[in-house]
Amino acid sequence: MPATASQTVTVLVPRTLMAEIDGQRIIEVPVAAGATLADLLDALATDHPVFDRRLRDETRALRRYVNVYVDGDDVRQLGGVAASVKPGQEVQIIQSVAGG
Repeated sequence: MPATASQTVTVLVPRTLMAEIDGQRIIEVPVAAGATLADLLDALATDHPVFDRRLRDETRALRRYVNVYVDGDDVRQLGGVAASVKPGQEVQIIQSVAGG
């Protein structure tokens, strides 16, 4: 049975990472009750391992230049990858850009 909007989390992907996720800007990811950001990222990593490596380091922690927000709240304030994500929420990924 396909997931409905009420069973999914909407993930907003930055333009800089769209190539690693089949050119998509918005992805609906199925989540179960009690899911965490790590669970959500694991689900995405199944089909998009390069995308995952751009977001998380070898310890599976978020890279320091990657900011993630769940319904506008910084996940670093919510427990990092252990932050809860619920169906219907929006996860926004922002990759910091440095320059000189």
